[in-house]
Amino acid sequence: MADSSALIRLDTKLAQQIPKLDKLDKYFEGEQPLKYMAPAMQAELGDRVSQLVLNWLRFGAEAYENRLDVEGFRYRGSASSDDDLWSIWQANGLDEQSQQAHLDSLVLGRSYVIVGSGDAADDAPIVSVESPFQVFAERDPRTRRVSAAVKRWQEGEGTEIVQMATLYLPGSTETFAFGKNGWTSAGKADNHELGVVPVVPLVNRPRILRPDGLSEFQDVIPVADAANKMATDMMVSGEYHAMPRRWAAMIKADDFVDKDGNPISVWSRDAGRLWATESDAKFGQFQESDLAVFHNSIKLLAQLASQMLALPPHYLSFVGDNPSSADAIRSSEVQLVKRVERKHTYLGGAWEDVQRLVLRFKNGAWDPAAMTLETQWRDPTTPTVAQMADAVVKKVQAGIIPIEQAREDLGYSPEQRARMLEMDARAKSNPDIANLARAVNGE
Repeated sequence: MADSSALIRLDTKLAQQIPKLDKLDKYFEGEQPLKYMAPAMQAELGDRVSQLVLNWLRFGAEAYENRLDVEGFRYRGSASSDDDLWSIWQANGLDEQSQQAHLDSLVLGRSYVIVGSGDAADDAPIVSVESPFQVFAERDPRTRRVSAAVKRWQEGEGTEIVQMATLYLPGSTETFAFGKNGWTSAGKADNHELGVVPVVPLVNRPRILRPDGLSEFQDVIPVADAANKMATDMMVSGEYHAMPRRWAAMIKADDFVDKDGNPISVWSRDAGRLWATESDAKFGQFQESDLAVFHNSIKLLAQLASQMLALPPHYLSFVGDNPSSADAIRSSEVQLVKRVERKHTYLGGAWEDVQRLVLRFKNGAWDPAAMTLETQWRDPTTPTVAQMADAVVKKVQAGIIPIEQAREDLGYSPEQRARMLEMDARAKSNPDIANLARAVNGE
């Protein structure tokens, strides 16, 4: 049985992270509190004007995540991805879960992947994507690798809710339940003796002294707050100042009665209402406000947010013209693509660690060849089909790359490439097709 003191330490650190994670999550969901507005103004407005959130943060995070697509894992020296690893990947639904892991990593700074044995001896290893709201990993200060981790969750409903936690150590995994006596073991420990913790962090923007990463929102939050303030102020101005405001002089409240002498509203906010009186009162109106100042301020803030997130100008629509050509689109996306390629490096390294754990659980021993694993990513650029096909055909004709690499560059999935190889083999064995292919190639 593992010492519960390690669980208590990790659980405390997990709880300390929740407020920061909750703030970032609210910004992504567009539920953050409105900054800069005085409480007195909020009380006066009530529900007449709701907060207007320009959720550039969600847009920016999804712009990155849309370019983070894993297509397979390949050993050094192999021309194609490994079929066994890819089948385990798909069996665990990681086509979808990996996208969620990448998105949480971008938004919250990190997410986690946990690897474990299958339910039965012949089952594939279980790989699950986890949220930093439930998982925390502690690192060895010397190696910066995970030395211990905890996953916290609850089971049951209402008064029957039970707090549960699993403690992951290099030599064992054990589940605990929280009761009157604190954390107590909820079952027999799994003494797997892996030598490593089967928890892998997927970290965004890691640094040497900040290995747990930073949210992609870190620099953009103040700009987003300012934009939401400007947008909400514009709505307030539209309510109170965009239409002409009227004034009256030499008139008393007693003058506001109907034909039967009943009092009516002294001040009217209704547009188009005609004011009239038999006294010598004077009426007039103030000049309406021009909302262009808000438009220009929001446009400037959009430019700042776009620069910080490395988004092309046409993404946030603060330029009037669409890109003139495919080359112009690619040029405007250079910084975004380079940032995504950097993320390929450290996210790819994490997924390779996951696959090494998968092989360890599957085979019962560490595979030295797995140290050469390489994550295959979809091209993060936005090429046109014609441009990419033309470039690939020229590389094949010049003998720079083989056909299989060309198909990979064109974005075909491992399954599609495997079917193409089968079609190639059938074509070579059919003399009619082979003669037609030679005729087409001018042989």
